[in-house]
Amino acid sequence: MTDAAEYLPEDTDAVQSALVEWYEADHREYPWRQTEDPYEILVSEVMSQQTQLDRVVAAWTDFLEEWPTVEALAAADRADVVGFWTDHSLGYNNRAKYLHEAANEVLEEHDGEFPETPEGLQELMGVGPYTANAVASFAFNDGDAVVDTNVKRVLYRAFDVPDDDDAFGAVASRLLPDGQSRVWNNAIMELGGVACGKTPRCEEAGCPWRAWCHAYESGDFTAPDVPTQPEFEGSRRQMRGRVVATLREFDELTLDELGPRVRVDYTPDGEYGREWLRGLLKDLEADGLVELDDEDETPVAGLRK
Repeated sequence: MTDAAEYLPEDTDAVQSALVEWYEADHREYPWRQTEDPYEILVSEVMSQQTQLDRVVAAWTDFLEEWPTVEALAAADRADVVGFWTDHSLGYNNRAKYLHEAANEVLEEHDGEFPETPEGLQELMGVGPYTANAVASFAFNDGDAVVDTNVKRVLYRAFDVPDDDDAFGAVASRLLPDGQSRVWNNAIMELGGVACGKTPRCEEAGCPWRAWCHAYESGDFTAPDVPTQPEFEGSRRQMRGRVVATLREFDELTLDELGPRVRVDYTPDGEYGREWLRGLLKDLEADGLVELDDEDETPVAGLRK
């Protein structure tokens, strides 16, 4: 059995708080994140299985206009539901059939009330472990840790978790704050979708786990679904490294002294000029690596003492 503690930093509470605060400050506003209706959430989860989220929005909205409740879907002609699925290019038609059947099961076997636990939800037609857990989390705040491809990528990079389902499950479960499956599972999937995608956007997305992240420290952003390194030459990550290496050598430099040592095509007022360099320095300053004295007419950068 995997010991999750060996992969996680001692200040797990800080790791949890940082992610939740990052998510609550700003996240993608998908409409199914604004509801706790298990029917609406189930529809979104089934649609999302083979379709990009941005494309799901229109289909989800149209579906709920046509069949706004589980009772309406159960009463629908199955051929109409399958036809909707085909018209909106939502993948395998069997998913439409299963969704229609699950609606009937909710009415006939559960008196119109959705089961609230992952185990209960899995009894519905076509609802597997992942979907059941997602609905239990987002509708009832009563789920386990979600472990999808995005979450595996995050855990692999951030905490050097091996590519092993048991290890991913153990670490994800250890990280899940008690009684917060709704916000936590949304937050960690958002992290994987926005900041820690196949091509990482650590600084741009303000990743809240940079202080603990193994990949961010080492520069190795491979992952189970990213078998080769993302492009490094000319990347922001490479430029950050050059800034730190240069300041280690020269201690303190003005922007116009530092810039040409980071990029040979640095020009003070150009695309890669003072504003571009100031952005790199601000990111590094936020990470506690450098100090930028931007008060005087001639800004000076140096390593944090």
